[in-house]
Amino acid sequence: MTKPSAPASQMPWLIIASGSLIVMLVFGPRSAMGFFQLPMLSETGWDRSTFGLAMALQNLFWGLSQPFFGAIADRFGTARVLVASGVLYAAGLLLMAHGTAPVWLHVGGGMLVGLAVGAGSFSVILSAFARNVTPQQRSMAFGIGTAAGSAGMFLFAPLSQTLINLYGWSDSLVIMGGLMLIIPLLAFPLKGNANSGTQSASSVQQSVGQALREAFAHQSYLLLVSGFFVCGFQVAFITAHFPAYLGDIGIDAKYAVIAMALIGFFNIIGSLGAGWIGQRYSKPYFLAYIYIGRSIAVTAFLLLPQTPLSVIVFATVMGLLWLSTVPPTNGLVAIMFGTRHLGLLGGMVFLSHQIGSFLGVWMGGYLYDHFGSYDPVWWLGVGLGIFAAIVHWPIRERPVERLATANPA
Repeated sequence: MTKPSAPASQMPWLIIASGSLIVMLVFGPRSAMGFFQLPMLSETGWDRSTFGLAMALQNLFWGLSQPFFGAIADRFGTARVLVASGVLYAAGLLLMAHGTAPVWLHVGGGMLVGLAVGAGSFSVILSAFARNVTPQQRSMAFGIGTAAGSAGMFLFAPLSQTLINLYGWSDSLVIMGGLMLIIPLLAFPLKGNANSGTQSASSVQQSVGQALREAFAHQSYLLLVSGFFVCGFQVAFITAHFPAYLGDIGIDAKYAVIAMALIGFFNIIGSLGAGWIGQRYSKPYFLAYIYIGRSIAVTAFLLLPQTPLSVIVFATVMGLLWLSTVPPTNGLVAIMFGTRHLGLLGGMVFLSHQIGSFLGVWMGGYLYDHFGSYDPVWWLGVGLGIFAAIVHWPIRERPVERLATANPA
């Protein structure tokens, strides 16, 4: 069923532009971590499990911290959390660049960068968007913010490889750490908490405990949480291990750069398209189709001859499906529970995503070191994609009874 068209009110473009630039900076370096794996390990003598554990910790700390940062932003203001994101990011990349033992890689590139991404990620930014746009504009605003994360991936893939070629992996991390200090400067337009913004008057007051109890008693929310685990598993494994995988099958390293850039570019199109589609059609069904599409794409890539052309086609298709899950997922949380605790409840969904990311990245390195192949993790991702499609199908796209009663149609 087609939904009503957007009202004539203008988008808050300064807020959306500032938030989108922050998301671009936050997601750029972390999406390019795979390019640092081989040069770092070659110089330090560490194995892939060591690097994989660091990236797994990064995803885990991102996920564990995101509900807390979301709740802090809801109560004390988004801008303050974003300032912390920029400082933590710079510190983490600097420690990763100069660490002389695996523990510093794990603390800097893993824990600190993970905390930084948690503080500047989608749940924090998109909840600020939701407070300042109408419900009819929400899905498109989420699509724009998600597309900015894709743009960061598109820009930082070639930028990272170029910096590594010119300055080496260590100095490249220092340079990118300096770029992260721009984030606090961009945070000012996003000041305000859950009680501010044009939509705050319609929000229902709840405590954090009440919001969590309501959410985890809601079947559709639990299904959404379980399905988003799969998204994290799939994309984190590819982000961390795809460049190394292409080297293992004998494809020139330049195609890894091309592939990650293509994923980022077509991710922009996919995210904007997801915002448009999610505003007009069923979000749960759309999410199910995305996960089915990912499983088909990976299966075809593994079974067909693997050539530079197949890498390009695979990256294009996966790019369209990459972060297209984010606008409908966050949109569903906002529809179910409103915007009052969107940072917290969206953060809990992303916690599930990041647990999946931890396992995808860690299992990629662990199983490779034990079996000499990434194939078991690829096929596990295919099976999980089918599982995600199944659990999204029965999700109901409607407010909880509390909101439906307060705002009758």
